Amino acid sequence: MKTYLQRMGRSLQLPVAVLPAAALLVGIGHWMPANWALAQFLQAGGTAILGQLALLFAVGLALGIAKEKDGASALAGVVAYIVPVGVLAPANVALLKGISVKNVDPAFNAISGNVFIGIIAGLTAAALYDRFHETKLPMALLFFSGKRLVPIMASLVMLLFTVILLFVWPTLYNALISFGKFFVQLGPWGAGLFGFFNRLLIPTGLHQALNQVFEFNIAGINDIGNFWANKGTRGITGMYLAGYFPVMMFGLPAGALAIYQNALPERKKATAGLMMAGAFASFFTGVTEPLEFSFMFVAWPLYVIHAVFTGLSMAFAAFMHWTAGFTFSAGLVDYVLSLHMPIANHPLMLLAQGVVMAFIYYFGFNFAIKKFNLMTPGREPLETTNDDSVAVETFDDDDKYMIAAKKVYAGIGGHDNIKVIDNCTTRLRLQLFDTDKVDQATVKSSGAAGINILDKNNIQIVIGTEVQFVAGALNKLYKENAAVTAATSTKKEEPTAPVADNIKSGETDIFYSIGNGELEDIENVSDPTFAQKMLGDGYAVIPTDGKIVAPVDGEISTVFPTKHAIGITTPNGLEVLVHMGIDTVQLKGEPFNVLVTEGQKVVHGDALADMNLAKVEEAGKKTDVMVIITNMPVVGYMKYQTLDRKIDSDDEVVKVTIK
Repeated sequence: MKTYLQRMGRSLQLPVAVLPAAALLVGIGHWMPANWALAQFLQAGGTAILGQLALLFAVGLALGIAKEKDGASALAGVVAYIVPVGVLAPANVALLKGISVKNVDPAFNAISGNVFIGIIAGLTAAALYDRFHETKLPMALLFFSGKRLVPIMASLVMLLFTVILLFVWPTLYNALISFGKFFVQLGPWGAGLFGFFNRLLIPTGLHQALNQVFEFNIAGINDIGNFWANKGTRGITGMYLAGYFPVMMFGLPAGALAIYQNALPERKKATAGLMMAGAFASFFTGVTEPLEFSFMFVAWPLYVIHAVFTGLSMAFAAFMHWTAGFTFSAGLVDYVLSLHMPIANHPLMLLAQGVVMAFIYYFGFNFAIKKFNLMTPGREPLETTNDDSVAVETFDDDDKYMIAAKKVYAGIGGHDNIKVIDNCTTRLRLQLFDTDKVDQATVKSSGAAGINILDKNNIQIVIGTEVQFVAGALNKLYKENAAVTAATSTKKEEPTAPVADNIKSGETDIFYSIGNGELEDIENVSDPTFAQKMLGDGYAVIPTDGKIVAPVDGEISTVFPTKHAIGITTPNGLEVLVHMGIDTVQLKGEPFNVLVTEGQKVVHGDALADMNLAKVEEAGKKTDVMVIITNMPVVGYMKYQTLDRKIDSDDEVVKVTIK
């Protein structure tokens, strides 16, 4: 159930991502003189988007929840939404109940555009797509088989749902409204509680469900819609939005500074890159996850403090009636757009509050980190020792992947602690019964570059580009129910990084861009696995088109089944990973067309793949393309060229001299 709700939360991000377009149109319209026809035109365009939020939610959930991202599921979402909205229009309700329109319960006036209906429609359509998209009907009805059947089934199922709504909607709607009114009556305290629980729910992904109550029109509050439509009371509308600006633009970046200053000297450089990237994203766009996920699990008390600070900021802004609004998140972009909204109330005072929140976050984080010795990024012990490690028996015919898998298998607790074994390009993604049973030293003895324990059940282990082979061996151990035995020796076993056998000392390889775009320091990539160089050193490019080319001369060593990553081995023995997008393994190859095969010789500039940037972004993923040298332990010297950040595919980026 929790996994399903997390998928639902991720899927809601797709329709929410449309809202900045509305903010841009409405915001620019209000910056213009009110009597300009163009201003009215732009505002009408923005409010048109806001008026169809329920439909957008139906489409987004139908597309995001379905196992396959297919247009048929989205079409079914549209059908599933328009059936109850059309049938339960007040005129139709009057006809069905045999009463006059004026005697129809007012709740039916609010069914059109209610996000709750959109959510139900989207979830229903996704479930029907998964169930019927491969169904084959008899020959006479064969045309309506498969995906064509899904919208038909959506209309039938939602007709049954509509019959139920005909009788229960007034009661359900009034209950939702009563819940909303209860929180509104709490005033600033209600806003504070919302902010506090919103942050606490982010690790589970369920904060999106909470947002629907306050930011949209499920319970009649509809703070986002009302703010951008200039409805409601000035100083009240926007009270569930405004308090986020001081936190995201000032508080969290100041907290990131405290985390950096408390990092160990040996880790300050890597920590600086991670914190600066996260702080910029938080300030400029209001995207806080890169910062929050960097400490929410490894230093959870600090995350609770962050939730408390957010609640205080929300409550104080609401108490002072300082309001501004956002559509996507509370960053600089949305703040600037909302400044000229007539319903915004003293929005500049939020900047003053932001300065205060910066001091609160900096000194609060700094005190907590030192007082409780919290393991924030950069404060992890330099070495992990464990003289009582465990192991499974190895044999002479075990290859290196099986040996690594056995060490991982032993370290995570063996068969009885494993629920699911999965992997992406570089990481084992495991679901365990209890991650507290993990022996990190034993896992790291496998050569793992890093371990990320997400929660009680989920753990990620960074193996590298050979992860699929380790995962295969791990699956074999699990299926055979291999035993875990105590080690006969208490000698400490140090982690060993993979080293290529064909490295040529003293040689230099020249690396070029992977395409046209903007050069990005690897420390600034929003995925900690790359930013912290767990896989090796390198660089990244944010492409401006989808033509991905070879960054170096060599031979194609690996083309990943999900098409999002390609391995190249240079003549001098460097093993190079070209990774297209961040966390794009989940897209199952859909945005990528690989143009090379394993064993093929390439020179820099040769086409590797076509990458559909629009599809990657529509899936909520980043398009950064990383070039990583995965056998960096034997690399001695990397020299970056002096380049403008805007580069072409034939620009020389870096020279690597091998010791």
